[in-house]
Amino acid sequence: MSENILKLPVIPLRGLTVLPGTTVHFDISRKSSIKAAETAMLAGKNLFVVTQKNPVEETPGFDGIYNIGTVVVIKQLNKLPDNIVRVMVEAKSKGQILAFNFEEGYFQGKIDLLEEKENNLSEIEEEAFVRELKDTIRDYNDITHELSANALRSLMHISSLKNLMRQLLMRVRVKYQLKQTFLEEDDVVSQFGTIISFLKEENEIALIRTGIIDKVKQRLDKNQREHILREQMQVIREELGDDFMSEAEELEEKIHSLNADKEVKEQLLKELSRYKGTMGNAAEANVLRTYIDTMLEMPWNNTTEENPDLQNAQDILDRDHYGLKKVKDRILEFLAVRVLTGAKGDSPIICLIGPPGTGKTSIAKSVAEALNKKYVRISLGGVDDESEIRGHRKTYVGAMPGRIATGLKQAGTNNPLMLFDEIDKLGRGVHGDPSSALLEVMDSEQNYKFRDNYIEVPIDLSKVLFIATANDINTIPGPLLDRMEIIPIEGYTENEKFHIAKEHLIAKEYAKNGLKKSQLNITDEAIKTVIQNYTREAGVRQLEREISEICRKAARNIVQKEKKHLKVTSKNIEKYLGRKKYEVDMANEKDDIGIVRGLAWTAVGGTTLQIEVNTMPGKGVLKLTGQLGDVMKESAHIALSFVRSIVADYGVDKKFFEENDIHIHVPEGAVPKDGPSAGITMATAILSAVAKIPVKCSVAMTGEINLRGNVMPIGGLKEKLLAAKNAGIKMVLVPKKNKPDVEEISKEITDGLEIVFVEKMEQVLENALVEQEQK
Repeated sequence: MSENILKLPVIPLRGLTVLPGTTVHFDISRKSSIKAAETAMLAGKNLFVVTQKNPVEETPGFDGIYNIGTVVVIKQLNKLPDNIVRVMVEAKSKGQILAFNFEEGYFQGKIDLLEEKENNLSEIEEEAFVRELKDTIRDYNDITHELSANALRSLMHISSLKNLMRQLLMRVRVKYQLKQTFLEEDDVVSQFGTIISFLKEENEIALIRTGIIDKVKQRLDKNQREHILREQMQVIREELGDDFMSEAEELEEKIHSLNADKEVKEQLLKELSRYKGTMGNAAEANVLRTYIDTMLEMPWNNTTEENPDLQNAQDILDRDHYGLKKVKDRILEFLAVRVLTGAKGDSPIICLIGPPGTGKTSIAKSVAEALNKKYVRISLGGVDDESEIRGHRKTYVGAMPGRIATGLKQAGTNNPLMLFDEIDKLGRGVHGDPSSALLEVMDSEQNYKFRDNYIEVPIDLSKVLFIATANDINTIPGPLLDRMEIIPIEGYTENEKFHIAKEHLIAKEYAKNGLKKSQLNITDEAIKTVIQNYTREAGVRQLEREISEICRKAARNIVQKEKKHLKVTSKNIEKYLGRKKYEVDMANEKDDIGIVRGLAWTAVGGTTLQIEVNTMPGKGVLKLTGQLGDVMKESAHIALSFVRSIVADYGVDKKFFEENDIHIHVPEGAVPKDGPSAGITMATAILSAVAKIPVKCSVAMTGEINLRGNVMPIGGLKEKLLAAKNAGIKMVLVPKKNKPDVEEISKEITDGLEIVFVEKMEQVLENALVEQEQK
């Protein structure tokens, strides 16, 4: 294949001809055209655009397109609503299509690249042609006023004849057939003649029309002005050959009937006037029409009536969520205040904070249902552009409203419940700080006149009920956190997970997989086995996935093996889920020296943490292993310092620490660990190893220690106590300052545990060591 002949993707254009040396954008909607554009963009190839002879034809053949088109480079692709793609191209050169076929889902063609014929005009001749064309352009614009002052000025500064003709054709309204004729002509003089003929003909037509209008005005009096306008409208419609003006009239009616404030209507009428001025042909027309449609779809003064029945709200929360009593009580208190204050915009914004899968998003859905509000979810995870919140200015290509305005449009009401999901995962990039934009949204003193860059008129957000969710309170920007009221959602206990699975998840998965209760029976023991040995999480998402897997395999057995009833028990569960993924950490079977059971909190709940200490001859080095964090390393040094201060009371020579090394290890070395709550555990283990005194295997402990031997309070106590109970621990040593936290924990967790409150390290040792041979 010759170097001048290329095989390129082809897009047939309707009513549009692209000229070399220009930059153009246009919309495409045919699947074949979109595929051709995407293929060229991904492959970094050129694209061939050619004009259809019949714009109405959906799938043109070789005879349905002109044989001369333009080779272009795609600069930008933007996806718009309704499966429309906006393409911006830079036209490179003229080409002739030699073959045209449909392959791989789009049109492809064999294109002969045509070299542009050299301009044979002398400098004086070209200057004469340029001056003549500029004079004609001025005459044309004096009559039609089609070109703006800036556009006319830019044309007057062009010295190249060919460039002047191309730029002129891009700025004035001409039929695509004229552009096609211009494209096909090789001789610059012929092209000049085509354009001059067009301009002079348009000048004559405009003069004739002006004369007709003057004569009509002289004949008709003021009472017939309406008739004149209708006649002119009809002529315009006939000239345009479409329903552009009737569209404009329809839009104007919609604006007048819109349930919105005067400011909004004035803005819309102003933009509609500009839209009419484009006559539907300018590139600006699509931008203006999209803006007007968006504004008309906004729920300016459309409000849904709230349901103030708190009993209904409680019933819905209890129906959709098991447990979470403190969370439900707080939400009901919040709703009660809204009822008494008339749901004004200065009510606090609540933020549900807890581990993944604990029902934060579904609680927001239930609140929306309880209040009879529309529900809008806005995911903020990874958002690092302020324009995502405030929107883009409509002058930009592909501009659209921000997520807040889009959410209101989707809701169709100005008082929905708007959920800011994953607010702790907001980013911050080079395009501004989205968290700063959210400050205005969440501030009741400002959000009644929130301004979206695209909408351009204030939006009243004071009636919107905002709820946010997050996993980690530490990563929420401080100013945002200050505007929200935190409602913590803790992880579920095993008993709560059991009830959630039995009352919600199993029925949901039965329906999802087409099963009936008579076909599959998952026993209570099987559910508990799944919770203990196949999931390790604070929420219930993994639990739901495991139940779903059981249902899928049961469905296959029922269909393939024609079994009418299946029963899943703890004994045959491995047939459905494979071998157990987790084993429950159980208490040690015997008392041992240097081994103490601590308690830890993780993002997926509580766990027991075994601390091991060994001593060996050396030079007094403290060795720490097990991927310990900085805080935990400091706790180890503090624990060692305290033990050295009291070790003489246990008959240990002070030179022991100079002649021996101490090694502290926390098993599961591949898992990073950190936090201050292992302080008393490490101190107990060190003293046990140094003094050779065993530690009771039935005791677990949690608490921070200082150099004076005081036991400091810690967090995550509910999860830690639950982990201790599941591990078979009988006694748990807890800082005395955490006593109020223990009193709030349900008896379901504390029953069977002997909780001993300690203030001093001496109390810890008294309860943990098997014997204390103090001297």
